[in-house]
Amino acid sequence: MNIPAELKYTKDHEWIKIEGDVATIGITDFAQSELGDIVYVDVDTLDDTVAIEEVFGSVEAVKTVSDLFMPLTGEVTEFNETLEDEPELVNSDPYGAGWMIKIKIADTSQIEGLLDAEAYQELIKG
Repeated sequence: MNIPAELKYTKDHEWIKIEGDVATIGITDFAQSELGDIVYVDVDTLDDTVAIEEVFGSVEAVKTVSDLFMPLTGEVTEFNETLEDEPELVNSDPYGAGWMIKIKIADTSQIEGLLDAEAYQELIKG
């Protein structure tokens, strides 16, 4: 299972790459493997400010639909539009081309509540 050490994680299986006050967000390798073949990514919160732990979109796989939860409060500034035509990138490259949104972080103190790679590894061992 691929769990990059430089990223942060949530108990809901989102990953977060933090660069200053901007965060790039997607779902983890573990999450995409549990969901199976992803056929659609829906994000309708572009330009909205979404609070921590609120739903910012959903991901649809062949057998299920799963909500996507905001790991940090912030304004959704960008959606990876490539996923509209190639949602399978979430499966093939979840930490790269399969990223979902970028946000402007409203409260950087919330970063302290995220999991590091080691803690996320323990969570999914469960």
